[in-house]
Amino acid sequence: MRHSGAKDTQVRESSYQKVHPQPMEEATNQSPEAMEALVSRIFTNISSLKSAYIQLQAAHTPYYPDKIQAADKLVISELKNLSELKHFYREHNPKPVCVSPQDSRLAAEIQEQQSLLKTYEVMVKNFQSEIQNKDSEIVQLEQQIQDSSQKRVKLEKNLKLRGLSTKESEGSHGEMGQFSVDLSPELFISAVEAASRAIHDFSKPLINMMKAAGWDLDAAANSIEPNIVYAKRAHKKYAFESHICQIMFIGFQDECFGMKPDNQAETKESLYQEYLSLREMDPLDAVGQNPDSMFGKFCQRKYLDVVHQKMEASFFGNLDQRNYIVGGGHPRTALYQAFLKLAKMIWLLHRLVHSFDPPVKIFQVKRGNEFSEVYMDSVVKDFVVEDGDEKPKVGVMVMPGFWIGGSIIQSQVYLTGIKVAE
Repeated sequence: MRHSGAKDTQVRESSYQKVHPQPMEEATNQSPEAMEALVSRIFTNISSLKSAYIQLQAAHTPYYPDKIQAADKLVISELKNLSELKHFYREHNPKPVCVSPQDSRLAAEIQEQQSLLKTYEVMVKNFQSEIQNKDSEIVQLEQQIQDSSQKRVKLEKNLKLRGLSTKESEGSHGEMGQFSVDLSPELFISAVEAASRAIHDFSKPLINMMKAAGWDLDAAANSIEPNIVYAKRAHKKYAFESHICQIMFIGFQDECFGMKPDNQAETKESLYQEYLSLREMDPLDAVGQNPDSMFGKFCQRKYLDVVHQKMEASFFGNLDQRNYIVGGGHPRTALYQAFLKLAKMIWLLHRLVHSFDPPVKIFQVKRGNEFSEVYMDSVVKDFVVEDGDEKPKVGVMVMPGFWIGGSIIQSQVYLTGIKVAE
């Protein structure tokens, strides 16, 4: 079907205006001929309205905003013309009397056309509502396009800093293309969250094994951070999580994480490629394939630091597993496999930190620092501060914070001396 558009609208309106003004006065005559002429014009108007309505429907499939607006104006114009005819008839026929079968037929036809007019008015309102919805969708899509353009600009700046061109990043289907596209602040935030969950997940079996071995958890928590006032006894788990975190992040700011590099050619790209390859692997498979890799040695060293030999002896009654790890092995015990998951997340986070240019900066908060909502996030969400109370202070740092570009990823802290909502 061919769309007439705005040009047809102007022709249709001008042709109607040539006919409309003069007959309106002639219709004051109540003769059957005058009434027939009025009804004829009503039918002509209805026909034009139907045509405009069809144009409005056609403009929606496919969706053409300009054609929809032109057709909408045409429909409204025809409705106004029809409404004027209706009001004119009512003004000059306030109490129509059907004096003949012909008059009765004309009156019935007029009533039918009035009913049809109301139907079209409802349809037009529905189309106008649909047009508004489509306009809203267009605005949302335009905003998404703008956001995507801004992200693209940031990526291009990042690529220029790395000495890569946009053409190289878009045209490459190899590892470098993946490197330039995937590396983003959002990716780093997800890695921080994964590392935080991993610390929490490993602390649970470790605490359970300490309970089973008869450890005094209150004394153990106090030895980690003495004289902390916990709102609930269960909150002492944060002392163990903090202890694990502090050990795992020692050497984190060093590009080699305190390990002797496998080669001297590590670049930001190679660090990121290691991140990509390791994140999809089971950590036990990774250390099994290359037990003497930097990651393998990192796992061995950190396990020996996190799980003290007295702790291990109380768990297993011997130090066989520890000696096996010291000798360069990677046992398949449940505790070591649980630790490997933690080690993998910390290692991935480290690889990612040093893939950015400039590198992401890590920061820690100390015990006794006043709580800052800018730099800190409380691990206890339902704490309350009553009027007159001192400002909450840091008891233990559960997870460090990070600066990435101009953004801050808050440090996770447990606040001492707080009250929690009942």
